[in-house]
Parts: sequence; C-alpha cells; structure tokens
Amino acid sequence: MFGTILFICSAIFTICGAVMVAVSKNVIHASIYLLISLIGVAGLYLTLGADFVAVTQLVVYVGGVVILMLFAIMLTGGADLKVVSRYGFTKDPGMGSLKTYVIGGLTSLFMAIVTGKLIYNAVINTTTENQLNMENSVEQTVSKIGTLLVTKHVLAFEISSILLLGALVGAAIIARPVKLGDE
Repeated sequence: MFGTILFICSAIFTICGAVMVAVSKNVIHASIYLLISLIGVAGLYLTLGADFVAVTQLVVYVGGVVILMLFAIMLTGGADLKVVSRYGFTKDPGMGSLKTYVIGGLTSLFMAIVTGKLIYNAVINTTTENQLNMENSVEQTVSKIGTLLVTKHVLAFEISSILLLGALVGAAIIARPVKLGDE
C-alpha cells in the first residue's frame, strides 16, 4: 500500500515537474520545477528498491539544481529584481504567493515521505540476519557500480566530465563583464 502511494506521488511529481519546466518562461521557476521533477525520480528509484541510486539522485542532482539556481541568478542579473514602490523606495519582491507556498509544502511533505522510507528501510526493517545480507548486497551493488564505471562505461563517464567542464567554462565566459573595446 505504501509503495503504491509512493509510486503514484513520485510519478505525479516527475511528470508535472517536467511539464512545468518545459512551459515555464522564468529561469528560477523552471529550476524549481526541475527540482520537483528530480525529487520525483528519486521516489521512483525508491519504489524500485534502488536505495543507493535514490540517495545519489538526491545528493548529486538535487544539489546540482540548487547550484543551477545560483548560476541562473548570477547570469541573469539577480540584483535587478528590485521593485520600486509608489513612494519611490526600492524594496525586495515578495517571497511568494499562496501557490508557491502550497507547492513548497507539498514538496517538503514528499521529501519527508521519501526520507522516512529510506530511514525505515535502513534502520527499522533490518534484523540481524537481514542486516548481514543487506550489508553484503549493498557492498555488492556499490562494488558493481564502481567496477562498471571504470571498465565498461569509462568512456561515457569521461565524456560527461568533459561536458560539465565545457559548461562551466562557457558560464564563466558568459558571466564576465564586457569591456568597452571588446565589442
């Protein structure tokens, strides 16, 4: 029952987040929708029993989206987000509307469910006999992933690192200030 509910919620988060990324015109909103979609994918991994991949999804990709938001603010001029009131004073825009609070609340509730499922699988659901089998299976899973990354899939691993390096260099070039003589 819990697995079915987790699957349905994860699927809804993944699909709705992906659709909203595609239709959103604001970079910050698109990155938050991407965050929601990636959290949903982590929930889908949990329903498949791939706890290691789910935690990796949360740590690497969700953490990466936070960095993406920082780059988006940096590259699009986040300092220009000041609002001038009718009295001529500048003020920061509001932190959100009711819609953003509802989406944030649902996301945090879903994260609590995913985290609870991880803790339940790791701590409460293990007996001494199960714990030995689980430790062996986790070690075998991590060992298999590591072996595959440095043997069969080493080319894809290295190409992805070069792609990330190129994106970082490109972001640095775009973000540098333009001198008057460079035009």
